[in-house]
Amino acid sequence: MELLNTPTELRSKILEEAKKIGLTEPCYQKMLDYTIEIFETNGLGTEYYGYHNINHELEVTLGILLIGNNRKNISKLSDDDLKYLFVAALFHDLDPQKYVDKPHEKNVLEHIVIDSTIKDLISKSNLDLEIIKALILRTTYPWTGEAKKECEQEIQEYFKKSKITSDNSEKQEHLMWVGWILSIIDRVIGYALGDFSKAMHLAKTNSHALAWHPSFTVRRSVTYFEDLIGKESEMCEMVLRCLPKYMRKNFMDNVQGFLKLRQQEIQTQSDFLYDDIKFTTKIESTKMKNSAEFINTLHSIYLELPKPLRLERNFKESLTEPTTFLNTLRLRDKNGPIIGFAKGGPLERYQLRSEIKDENFGKNNTIFLEPIALKMGYWGLGGGHEMRQLFVMQAHAMNYEYLTSFALRDVIERRCNGMERAEFVTKFDPERWDYYRIKL
Repeated sequence: MELLNTPTELRSKILEEAKKIGLTEPCYQKMLDYTIEIFETNGLGTEYYGYHNINHELEVTLGILLIGNNRKNISKLSDDDLKYLFVAALFHDLDPQKYVDKPHEKNVLEHIVIDSTIKDLISKSNLDLEIIKALILRTTYPWTGEAKKECEQEIQEYFKKSKITSDNSEKQEHLMWVGWILSIIDRVIGYALGDFSKAMHLAKTNSHALAWHPSFTVRRSVTYFEDLIGKESEMCEMVLRCLPKYMRKNFMDNVQGFLKLRQQEIQTQSDFLYDDIKFTTKIESTKMKNSAEFINTLHSIYLELPKPLRLERNFKESLTEPTTFLNTLRLRDKNGPIIGFAKGGPLERYQLRSEIKDENFGKNNTIFLEPIALKMGYWGLGGGHEMRQLFVMQAHAMNYEYLTSFALRDVIERRCNGMERAEFVTKFDPERWDYYRIKL
């Protein structure tokens, strides 16, 4: 089973599969390399905080080629269709100036139209730009309601402008079907290319990028897969059957993994509501902080956070720092299993995002609270709030004047309007995960 974790590995695999399918003209490799260049020079490479980075763009392109090389059961998918799908997949999320993580398809189309290099490469491929635009617009998700209606109307305009599809309803219908294939592979391939750890990483990245509370990550993932397998079962099954067997297994194993997690969440919530479980917060001793078992337990919970929220470079050292504040959340009593923790320290100890200009930095009057860490399944039950309140009490007892941290924008707004006297220090778009301050 191949590991395709970097743009370099994906590029190599794409070229290999493109050669098998006959896409050997220089313009296609130039399109591939130009796309990688645009993503990386605009901060949308593998370190980008969101789901729609360069890896996603290349994975979808690879998925199209894999379908093309295993299309025995899709006889009506022509060689020309695959050329159009390849180009549309390569450019489908090309939105360098994005203001939210999920690219706005119309912004993508505007960029393609004004980018002279892209237009020149498409011209050299002898493909119709209007058809490519129609296929990209078909990736709009969800494909329902007013959004679907507007997109269908716009796609019809593209078909009218194209010499290939103008006054050819049969060709138009066929291309809408081809666009449906692109839409499905766009949503399936990431979860087919790896195990559950990759699938969970994608779900958390998407959740963070869309500013969802962590309690929604699993339940919305389940809804996402139910829509794919249920409402679009015909096309989803056809696409999956064209992928290698191990990828089909990955996808279905990952779907089952999310379903099991959701069942565990429901059971946990049920136990909580019926008082079978209770939470206890605890300020941990220096001796406990030096325990290897304790450190490993906290580190495993820490790794469940989305990557952008993992701030410490050396987790073990940060735990044993004399200035570190730490409290844990345990089940039932103070000796129960640890399911979460709150950790932080003096603001001066942290190197936060360069955009943050905190007027109190250097005054030694501010404590910084790192993102709260909780095991999956326990979000939304109040444990995070309990740990945060205890952390505030710890900071107050040590005579700090201010506390700063990151939180979702709507959460900070509620704190601004509540009793905490919170204020925004720096807002970040598009992720809406902002830096704020409260006076203790």
